[in-house]
Amino acid sequence: MLKEFREFAMKGNVVDLAVAVIIGAAFGKIVDSLVGDIIMPIVGAITGGLDFSNYYLPLSSKVHTGIAYVDARKEGAVLGWGQFLTFLVNFVIVAFVLFLVVQAMNRMKARLAAPAAAAPEAPKPPPADIVLLTEIRDLLKR
Repeated sequence: MLKEFREFAMKGNVVDLAVAVIIGAAFGKIVDSLVGDIIMPIVGAITGGLDFSNYYLPLSSKVHTGIAYVDARKEGAVLGWGQFLTFLVNFVIVAFVLFLVVQAMNRMKARLAAPAAAAPEAPKPPPADIVLLTEIRDLLKR
């Protein structure tokens, strides 16, 4: 059983998937920082200093308005639409970057495949028996 697991774990696809997950997690942290530390503060500055992460709608009468979202969650049920907006921007950025990566890879594949497909093949000479039969036919016609 251990041997089967080792064979499974060492297959190329499993290792590739593990590398992709690790890189994806690191990329997610970069995008989180990009959204939280760069994009949303710029959006907040444009909109007059609004901090979207603290926008929420209280769903319980126990929740006091005007406090931070984290504190409001401790008091009761809240609808954190500002936090959702931040995560939505995060998702759009990740999806757009992945789109650009896939598009670039498709272009590279097309460039690598294009020279081989564009080069015309030289016509192959006919086999010797066909040449001989053609000569015999031509002699019989004369």
